[in-house]
Amino acid sequence: MDIATLRKEHPEHWNKAAAIRVLTLDAVAAANSGHSGMPMGMADVATVLFEKHLKFDPKNPLWPDRDRFILSAGHGSMLVYSLLHLTGYEQVTLEQLKNFRQSGALTAGHPENFLLDGVETTTGPLGQGIANSVGFAMAEELQRAQFGKKVVDHYTYVIAGDGCLMEGVSQEAIGIAGRHELSKLIVFWDNNNITIDGTVDLSDRTDQVMRFKASGWHVQEIDGHDPIAIDAAITAAKKSGKPSMIACETHIALGSSAQDTSKGHGALTDATLIANTRTAYGWEHGPFDIPADIKSQWEAMGEKGAAAYAEWQERFASLSSNKQNEFNRAYALEAPKKISAAVKALKKKVSEEQPKVATRKSSELALEVLNPLMWETVGGSADLTGSNNTKTADLGVFSPEDRKGRYVYWGIREHGMASAMNGMALHGGMRPYGGTFMCFTDYARPAMRLAALSKIPTVFVMTHDSIGLGEDGPTHQPVEHLAISRATPNTYVFRPADTVETAEAWEVAFTSKSTPSVLALSRQGLPTVRTEHKNKNMTALGGYVLKDAVAKRQVILMATGSEVSVALEAQELLEAEGIGTRVVSMPCMELFEAQDEAYRKRVLPGGPVRVAIEAGVQMGWDKWLTGERGKANKAGFVGMEGFGASAPAEELFVKYGITAENTVAKVKALLGL
Repeated sequence: MDIATLRKEHPEHWNKAAAIRVLTLDAVAAANSGHSGMPMGMADVATVLFEKHLKFDPKNPLWPDRDRFILSAGHGSMLVYSLLHLTGYEQVTLEQLKNFRQSGALTAGHPENFLLDGVETTTGPLGQGIANSVGFAMAEELQRAQFGKKVVDHYTYVIAGDGCLMEGVSQEAIGIAGRHELSKLIVFWDNNNITIDGTVDLSDRTDQVMRFKASGWHVQEIDGHDPIAIDAAITAAKKSGKPSMIACETHIALGSSAQDTSKGHGALTDATLIANTRTAYGWEHGPFDIPADIKSQWEAMGEKGAAAYAEWQERFASLSSNKQNEFNRAYALEAPKKISAAVKALKKKVSEEQPKVATRKSSELALEVLNPLMWETVGGSADLTGSNNTKTADLGVFSPEDRKGRYVYWGIREHGMASAMNGMALHGGMRPYGGTFMCFTDYARPAMRLAALSKIPTVFVMTHDSIGLGEDGPTHQPVEHLAISRATPNTYVFRPADTVETAEAWEVAFTSKSTPSVLALSRQGLPTVRTEHKNKNMTALGGYVLKDAVAKRQVILMATGSEVSVALEAQELLEAEGIGTRVVSMPCMELFEAQDEAYRKRVLPGGPVRVAIEAGVQMGWDKWLTGERGKANKAGFVGMEGFGASAPAEELFVKYGITAENTVAKVKALLGL
């Protein structure tokens, strides 16, 4: 449908949609930066969605039963900012639009969930939004099964572009959604046939409609500028028992001289182009000037939500007080008080029995006591359930037949799994965790990074954490992955030494509110090193003195995970020669760094020789080896300098010198002995 027809046949709709378009033009021009074309092309879809279908209340933007609107094509951020401003979200003032992309503004270049209510997820890396949306829809299903339709009954709507669908994670996501029949998920494909380089056929010939159908989706094709067709398609999608994709044929940068060109994808800032576009729209108002009648029509859309919210409050109040408390507790990310006692009891038992088990098994032991206490945990694995030990007996399996099932078989989809878990966390009221091998953080990393950026406590369970996995060889032996994870801001990287530290790590992960956790867990059995029970969560300190020197202290050995026992063996050998040696377990560098300086100095005083032992590369250890203030300590590292090899684990540790004997030799060399 062309502009002339739209203006003639649907004048009220046209004016409301034009408000989005001109605000986009004005904000991008003011910033001299941004992406104008997508909001101009998808304004009709967004207008119909917000006016006739989306359940939301700008005065209560975090209402748990609101519909979720996700802009997967996050470069078109002015679409969501315009919608939030026009419908009455208090944070998005006209001043915020005028400061689009400027320092300190809430209207960042790409939508960021931690800046604005109404922005459901941080998007920009293409494909992440549609992959997140799968987790949103799964969370809705899980909570509806737990609390009933009267308090949980909402949709997740997504706008995705050609780029989102080209990214490989989109196939992982739509495959999961189709398998699980997530009928409350509706995706609008902005089918404008344009990418930055030019037309889509430069790089792709995929039949997207058939691709979605093949993955089990309900699919419709419409004119994305026809408000009647848009409304009918959304109505039909809601009636489908499948996830739905609506292919919306649109014109990027509609009405401008850049329409249907790659230029239209980016920032349209030319004054003549903008003036001519406003003329084509019949828009006679100045920059950022929305006539009162049009603004009031938009505000009326937002005001409709107040009644729906009030009705929901009444329904919620009809729940038992226990269910209300549990619902509110989970949404507040408050862990049950019982988990502390459960972890302490497990620690005490382990310290007494001192089993030798792989920390991947230790993780399962911890989850067995924690999952029954937390209805909001959702576990899973990327086709490695028996290896990751992420499934406990009480969870059940999530499926179309069992929406109360809390374990997800994600298939071989590390990226899709991690992104969907982020969606669950962003939805609210859920604590997702999922597993794969540590080396496959490479496949999950884009979502792991966004979890950190988005300030959500997703838990990534990464087993087979070193050359200790043995015969599978260097393709599966992570050496640089700890360093990569530790280099990511706002991430807790745990590498526990035994079951006690593993249980403590889970307690921290399940009580975190704004930081994701990576649990690096061993394949091979590890001895219990925490043989003296302590109620205090020592792992929460990040690093601590596990065993102190007997003779005069000359050496501090620092280690994580499977190498803590190596450090203890080396300590015995050194102490036998009168070389006083302290062993420091460092299960989480980030938490250790968060402690006050006085504590860190007590654990790592200046003076003694320092040696770190870890079956990974040295990167990340230098601060603790050389000293925080740059004061030179005699220091060394026992670990990996390259990739591993295929051989039994015990042979590999000898081959690469990650042994007590080599540690002793390193210490003696540093001491000049």
